[in-house]
Amino acid sequence: MFNPFNAWAGLQRQFDVFDRPLLLITLALMGISMFTMLSAAADFPGRVEAHGRNLLLSLALMWLVARIPIQWITQSALPLYALGLLLLIAVALFGDVSKGARRWLHLGVVRIQPSELMKIAMPLMLAWYFARREAQLKPGDFVWAAFLVLVPLLLIIRQPDLGTGILVFAAGAFVLFMAGFSYRLIAPLVVASLGLALLLLAFGASLCEPEVHWVVLHEYQKQRVCTLLDPSRDPLGKGFHILQSMIAVGSGGLLGKGWFGGTQTHLEFIPERTTDFIFAVFSEEWGLLGNAVLMTTYSALILRGLTIARRASTLFERLASAALILMIFTYAFVNMGMVTGVLPVVGVPLPLMSYGGTAAVTLGLGLGIVHAAARQRRLVPT
Repeated sequence: MFNPFNAWAGLQRQFDVFDRPLLLITLALMGISMFTMLSAAADFPGRVEAHGRNLLLSLALMWLVARIPIQWITQSALPLYALGLLLLIAVALFGDVSKGARRWLHLGVVRIQPSELMKIAMPLMLAWYFARREAQLKPGDFVWAAFLVLVPLLLIIRQPDLGTGILVFAAGAFVLFMAGFSYRLIAPLVVASLGLALLLLAFGASLCEPEVHWVVLHEYQKQRVCTLLDPSRDPLGKGFHILQSMIAVGSGGLLGKGWFGGTQTHLEFIPERTTDFIFAVFSEEWGLLGNAVLMTTYSALILRGLTIARRASTLFERLASAALILMIFTYAFVNMGMVTGVLPVVGVPLPLMSYGGTAAVTLGLGLGIVHAAARQRRLVPT
């Protein structure tokens, strides 16, 4: 005979794998995401339903990974990294070329983008490496760790895929910093980056001339930086995306134009409005107040994840959880920066908001590992 009390108790046990505050914040973001997508994808038949399926897939992956014993996740770090590296090499040798980039690998029945796997494998690998070296950590260990970051990073940039490269580098850099990488070595890099930014601001007009070739970056990457410096130099071409998104964000004002009321959105001035530029849609319709709510929700997600990392039982759990949650911060920071004209357009989605199955899978896996660390902490006797 069906007993509703036993059924409710069984359902509660299934949800006990989650850290409840982190789950509630994630569900809040997903709710905002679906609400925004209904407007952004009004002219894209089937996209709202597909986005809902992607979010459900992300939740399912979170639940599955959260149930995995953390020891199994630790043991999977090296095989995952090795597999990701082999697949990146295979992309360089045999990958499919699409829109001038070689990022996809055809495996007969499915096409995959191996660089996405490295977003998860990189922080897990470095966390595993430093956990093994915890008792005898030496300066040379950071050199080897930097090498582990550099090899896949160069393969990803070579594709070229600067957006994914930034996220993979950020995930590795977060682990290096939290493992004890000296700030004295980080400071010169920060100073050099600021110096380069000042040079671009001072001499950007001459450096962006067509006859000037940038040695390090591809031509399209140069154009993205030059467009950031002066979007009006090609308002109907390369600067169109950023100019229209900035107009949308600014026109939202304090309270926004209301749900389905965004003129830039529904007159189709905002490009890629369901993916990379969905923040422009949200900003136009909900204004500064809505942005404050969204950023507060993201901040709560990051802070809860860092709290879980701080309380974790082992060094591996602390490093992996913190790096994965800070990767979500990097997603959000870079996306909002490029939409508002502060950073170049690099094709980074807004986490849990932008349409896309690949990003949903990556975020589901990453958050699942954070939940697994929180669950492990509850299982360890205090």
